[in-house]
Amino acid sequence: MASILPADPTLDEIRAALAPLIARNAAFDGFGDAALADAAARAGVDPDVARLAFPGGGRDQVDAWFADVDAAMAAKWPAEKLAPLKIRERITTLVEARLALLAPNREALRRALALLALPTNAAFAARLGWRSADAMWRLAGDSATDFNHYSKRAILAAVYAATISVFLGDENEDFADTRAFLTRRIDGVMRFEAWKHRRAARKIERPSLARFVGRLRYPGR
Repeated sequence: MASILPADPTLDEIRAALAPLIARNAAFDGFGDAALADAAARAGVDPDVARLAFPGGGRDQVDAWFADVDAAMAAKWPAEKLAPLKIRERITTLVEARLALLAPNREALRRALALLALPTNAAFAARLGWRSADAMWRLAGDSATDFNHYSKRAILAAVYAATISVFLGDENEDFADTRAFLTRRIDGVMRFEAWKHRRAARKIERPSLARFVGRLRYPGR
């Protein structure tokens, strides 16, 4: 692992290199000093320097791991590769890609979610969920800048979180229950989006009581 680091790596480079190693250790040690120390030893990084790369401790380690998953997802499914697919298929593909990347470290994921579930980490957890949802929508080609930009990401973050809950308990081959659950949830989202578009297309200007009264007073206008 040390060979992929430059001779004088930055803290960001050390953080990125150690993140997947920490996740492997976290299955046994949780996210914290022990997992970091072992990862640093494997990568040939001075432990004091490694701690500087993660000043927030376990939270920063989870943050870096999830960022690593985001990057790996984007590398496997760049926007141009997704372009021929329908929106539904793009989002499903991206969520499934994330699950495949997380699958070897499901116990570490349990540890990460337990850490993020602490009341003091609620806002931090929401930010990480939003970031992952935003990464998926951007890869899927979403360019909305209005309220839809926020609603799409909030809905996908909720779908992803619910899917993760199923994923953690799914012992079927190829995570069949998780895939079926995800399909149902994405179908529900797509039906809702289609309903919104139909409603917007049918929307007509509502009668104005003030304008009606004005016409009664001034019929020539």
